Amino acid sequence: MTDAIHFQHTLPLDRSSMTRWRKRIGSERMEALLAETLAAAERGGAVAEKHYERVTIDTTVQPKAVTHPTDSKLLHRGIEALARMARKHGITLRQSYRRVARYARQEAARLHHGGKRREAEARVRKLRTWLGRLARDITRKIAGNAEAKATFAETLGLINRLLRQKRSDRGADKLYSLHAPEVECIGKGKARTRFEFGVKVSIATTNAAAPGGQFVLGMQSQPGNPYDGHTLAGQIEQVERITGVAVARAYVDRGYRGYGVEAEGRKIFISRQKRGITPTIRRELRRRAAIEPVIGHMKTDSHLGRNFLLGVDGDAINAILAGVGHNLRLLRRWLIRLLCALLAWLSAANRSPSLGFAHR
Repeated sequence: MTDAIHFQHTLPLDRSSMTRWRKRIGSERMEALLAETLAAAERGGAVAEKHYERVTIDTTVQPKAVTHPTDSKLLHRGIEALARMARKHGITLRQSYRRVARYARQEAARLHHGGKRREAEARVRKLRTWLGRLARDITRKIAGNAEAKATFAETLGLINRLLRQKRSDRGADKLYSLHAPEVECIGKGKARTRFEFGVKVSIATTNAAAPGGQFVLGMQSQPGNPYDGHTLAGQIEQVERITGVAVARAYVDRGYRGYGVEAEGRKIFISRQKRGITPTIRRELRRRAAIEPVIGHMKTDSHLGRNFLLGVDGDAINAILAGVGHNLRLLRRWLIRLLCALLAWLSAANRSPSLGFAHR
């Protein structure tokens, strides 16, 4: 790698060195790590270029490290954030509302759990009123201070956005977390999890079973919760950019209908498709479902199931690093298998007189 993106650090090691390194690299150049894992797998015989021509593509949700958003919780967090910043910058408030807000949030949760929705909503209205008073009080007291205005601008913007939103609001304007405003509410139709809060991620893997396993060829975060079919062109482009091999066949589920990205030498096959299906394509369509356990392993073992990195760039970087970690685990398992086979062969050769390795 070039000098501009090498791992810079000082001694003693700075706790934020990895954070700064990720920011310098960026999500685009993180793809070099994914490409290097595939190159190492090729050199070790775990995968070949022919496996890159036929891929399986799917989407999932990468949840953010946020609690389940409720109105009372968000309003209480807003009051705490403004009161903390006011104390830090020496702003004297008429009332901070921290103590009464804590009890109101607890009462709202208790009443909701007990089925007393009307009484719980009254506590939520109180929290909204207190947060509005606090925001207006701070706005008045920093009116003549340009430096304080710049300091409070982002937080007050989020607070005003929170105060304006309604429960029925949808889309990108809805705020689900103050420390991660990029979080989106995504419903994938799961029975156990009706809604997930994070970002949609597109994943591409090999379709055929390579000797080393099913390797990840591409990972992309998709902010804005786009339709799956609209993510297909970008995902195929990323796979071809990382592997250097043109995709001949891509296998997707029915959520990708209406994709419109077929090109010369490239075919897209959708689950349950009937036309143009040969026995080979039918077998590879059945292999499409093998991407689901790959997603499950990455969510369990690669932090795809809970993203702790900050911002939209953190979403993109965490997704790519999850794919890198999956490939490294497959490569490690492949090398262990090769080493065990070599040791078994040497042991058998040492015991066999016909091979000339027997002890005399």
